[in-house]
Amino acid sequence: MSKEVDDDRRRLLRTAAVAAAAAGLGVTDPAKAQPTGEGSLDPPGSKPGMTASFDSLKQIDAGVLNVGYVEAGPPDGPVAMLLHGWPYDIHSYVDVAPLLTSAGYRVIVPYLRGYGPTRFLSGEMFRNGQPSALAVDVVALMDALRIETATLAGFDWGARMANIVAALWPERCKAMVSVSGYLIGSQEAGRMPLPPKAELEWWYQFYFATDRGQAGYDRYRHDFAKLIWRLGSPKWEFDDATFDRTAAAFDNPDHVRIVVHNYRWRLGLADGDPKHDELEKRLAGFPAITVPTITMEGDANGAPHPDAASYARKFSGRYSHRVITGGVGHNLPQEAPQAFAEAVVDVGRS
Repeated sequence: MSKEVDDDRRRLLRTAAVAAAAAGLGVTDPAKAQPTGEGSLDPPGSKPGMTASFDSLKQIDAGVLNVGYVEAGPPDGPVAMLLHGWPYDIHSYVDVAPLLTSAGYRVIVPYLRGYGPTRFLSGEMFRNGQPSALAVDVVALMDALRIETATLAGFDWGARMANIVAALWPERCKAMVSVSGYLIGSQEAGRMPLPPKAELEWWYQFYFATDRGQAGYDRYRHDFAKLIWRLGSPKWEFDDATFDRTAAAFDNPDHVRIVVHNYRWRLGLADGDPKHDELEKRLAGFPAITVPTITMEGDANGAPHPDAASYARKFSGRYSHRVITGGVGHNLPQEAPQAFAEAVVDVGRS
């Protein structure tokens, strides 16, 4: 079933976002912000024109990581964990968070491994980008924060992580919002050739398979990421300040290794961590997802994504699909925050 977000409801939610920001729920208007101090998420030299900025950042040891994350909203509220993708960061949710906190949610927005201030606890730890390891990070963060269950919501890598947690640990996932639907894969599936046009859409995956590609991404990661933004969201007119705010997260010392390993693993060109072999075996069976789910797609998503009809049967619980119109691309939460927040609230209703 497709759904357009009603203009009146968009305006209502936009008003709620302004009210939430004014109430100090973790988001500030840069025009009113005071000079930043230690712990601010604004990159040095941030420019005017950004719609909002997260106030402060927390850090916590979780699993193999020390995770940087934003937390906002009432501590006893239902939890919404918002997961970003590549090449994005927590600011994909800077306008979603106040909408959810105004609805009573406790919102957690973590930097993934290889992004922003998130760091490995050990310098000797394998810089593993395989999807199951990223999903384990989510569960480890929930454990560290003593969160038993949460609504998981994400796009790109974040949607894949949410899918994996929902499939393998459904008791930890109250409900899910997944942009581009069912994204669980396997190395075996990744080895299968696609028609030429589809292969062309994954050009960067093949680039990363080479030493030249790894060196090129390391050298030009800012320009590379901006190109991916423009290809994935061809109608989104983001400004340089909005991009630069996120691009600061790519300066993480592990960023390139995590990104390159993720795509090489998918093609079967790099090994994962043996301790995740059992998880990968279960995922290779493409398990059904039983938790309540809303899948979403922007009508102008320029990134590779499956057709909704191809995955609808993978969701055996309460399920619906929404198409968000108006030139919305791959970074749906940042391009259509009202629609994304509405989906999180709707899917979490019992």
